[in-house]
Order: sequence, then structure tokens, then C-alpha cells
Amino acid sequence: MRPEEGGVPHFAKAQIRAEILARRRLLSKGTLVLAAAALREHVVAAVRGAGAVRVCAYVPFGAEPGSQILLDALTVGGVDVLLPVLRDDLDLDWAMYEGPWSLVAAARGPAEPAGTRLGVDAVASAGIVIVPALAVDAAGHRLGRGGGSYDRALVRVRPGVPVVALLHDGERVAAVPVDGHDRPVTHTVTPTGGWQPVGGSGGPVGGSAGPPGGSGEAPGQPAQDADPG
Repeated sequence: MRPEEGGVPHFAKAQIRAEILARRRLLSKGTLVLAAAALREHVVAAVRGAGAVRVCAYVPFGAEPGSQILLDALTVGGVDVLLPVLRDDLDLDWAMYEGPWSLVAAARGPAEPAGTRLGVDAVASAGIVIVPALAVDAAGHRLGRGGGSYDRALVRVRPGVPVVALLHDGERVAAVPVDGHDRPVTHTVTPTGGWQPVGGSGGPVGGSAGPPGGSGEAPGQPAQDADPG
């Protein structure tokens, strides 16, 4: 049986999503602020170390890891930041982030940039692609919210470009159910673990890899611990 057959992964994914979202709702404001600051430090250091001049990122929704202060820190550092715009067909267009004033409310999910749409292929111009996730396993399998938008977009990323998922501590897990269309990530970033490679992708991307052994992974645990997917 292929992973996408039989419906088992779909049921398991829904259960894991519900568990992680419930855990995120319990995170205190103070915890979220500290996590956002740590993630900003890790990401900015890695982008600087890699010499990336254009990054695809996202506006966090609810208790998702990431922050507007991260987007601002990247742009202040001279990096072009592209943000996703959800299309009617659930694919992702992209537009430039030009500061908080450039964001407008979206019909669903997080705020979106109001600038010129650059097309679905703009993701191929990025030197690092930062994506939301609910969980990632050691093989790089990413669990999103189920819309499939990022799986479509990641097909267009240039070979060798790091695809990096931001997570809260405890959301690197032993195994994520996989469908045939799922696209993996190459690295994760957690507040205490920093940048960590997954799926045999090699070392950190020019930035801090966190303390030795501090992968942020929860070995042997199920993934208990609108992004368009």
C-alpha cells in the first residue's frame, strides 16, 4: 500500500494536527514572546551566514512560530522577503514584504502583502525558503494544516536551496504520516535547539545550530507536540 492509499495517513494527520494545535493554544504569551525572540536570532544569523539576499517567509497565524519582528529584522538587514498570497486554487502567489503597513487582512488565514503579485514561480528566486509546520520528523517530513499549498509551492524551489520549518520546542517528532504528494523540508529551527538538519541534508545553514545534542526533537513520542498547509 502506498502512503496515500487506504486513508490511514489522513486520519493520523488529523489527529496529530488536533493535538498540536491544542498544545499551542495552551502556550502563554510570555512563552510565545521568548520563542519569537529566539527564532529571530537563529534565523537572522543563518540567513546572514548563508549570504542569502532573498528569502521566502510567512506571516504567523495564531500561535504559529515566527513573528513580524523576524520579518522586520530580515528586511533591515537588506534581505528581500517574499510572503505568500493564497490563490483561489490554493496555490501560493508571492509578494514583497515592505513593512507592517504593507500587510492587509486576508479572506482567510494570516495577513497578506498588498504589493504586486510576483507569480507562483517567484519562490524559485529565494536563497532560503522558510515555511510553517505543525511537526517535522527526522526524515524531514512536514505536517502542515492540510491545504496542500506549500506542497505545491515547494516543487518550484531550486535544488539545493534550504527549506526550513519553524517549530516550537517539542514539535520535532519521531515520525509524521506521509502522503505521496508531501514535500519534505531540509532543516528545522526551534527556540532552544536552533537550526538542525533533517533528512540527511547536512549541517546548519550558516547559522547557530544550537547546543550540542539540542535538536528540539522528541524521540519516541507521537506528534503530540489558516496556514494554507
